[in-house]
Amino acid sequence: MAALEFIDSVVRFGDATILGGASLRIEPGEFVSVVGPTGCGKSTLLNLAAGLLAPSGGGVKSLGAEVTNINRQAGYLFQGESLMPWRNARDNIAAGLQFAGTPMPEARRRADAWLDRVGLHGAGDKYPHQMSGGMRKRAQLAQMLILDPPILLMDEPFSALDVQTRLMMENELLALWQGGEGARKTVLFITHDLEEAISLSDRVVVLSAGPSTKPIAEFAIDLPRPRDVAEIRHTHGFQDLHAKIWAVLRDEVLKTYRRSVAA
Repeated sequence: MAALEFIDSVVRFGDATILGGASLRIEPGEFVSVVGPTGCGKSTLLNLAAGLLAPSGGGVKSLGAEVTNINRQAGYLFQGESLMPWRNARDNIAAGLQFAGTPMPEARRRADAWLDRVGLHGAGDKYPHQMSGGMRKRAQLAQMLILDPPILLMDEPFSALDVQTRLMMENELLALWQGGEGARKTVLFITHDLEEAISLSDRVVVLSAGPSTKPIAEFAIDLPRPRDVAEIRHTHGFQDLHAKIWAVLRDEVLKTYRRSVAA
């Protein structure tokens, strides 16, 4: 049984077809990154998986069940800020448990454990405006992971961070994913950064230029784990994969560029 399965998924907004029969299967515990030209529909694919968007045709399954509403089996890490500015880090992380009916003292106790796991020990009383971008992103990770969803949906979560902080967060994500208790989570990761996609993933999927976007190629990332995302980029295996994937992705990026110029 697939963790996530897109079955000829179509998304239309008025006369515009964003996804045109997209099919993709993601196995339990797999880390899959999706890359494609700007505006091709990467986030649309993620919103289908989250149940935030209903397909115009085809379907989406999560752990064998049709996704017809909000996908409670998935946690969603957004590109932008999701922390509530009036709550400190501890209470932001505890929020999901609180909303699900967990008594606040227990929710805060579990939030404190997650503060330690994501490297925010001692920062529980800090408010978002008192935290750096990396600290806020760690709190957002904990906010998602405390609910223990089997599927993680991530929409360019580190794109707003500086290069050094981004590399640190990528390594921390891999450490949490690889070293988590119980079954390894399934990750669907959206990114514009091909290097990030290769460094993190078991498989990279390339989407075509829009309109009517669909997966056109996928590449198994057979680099050894555990990985350091900075060091792995200097290996011959990484560079060979980058060249092969970019050869496909470049053509789709050029199609998008030519259409934008012609318009």
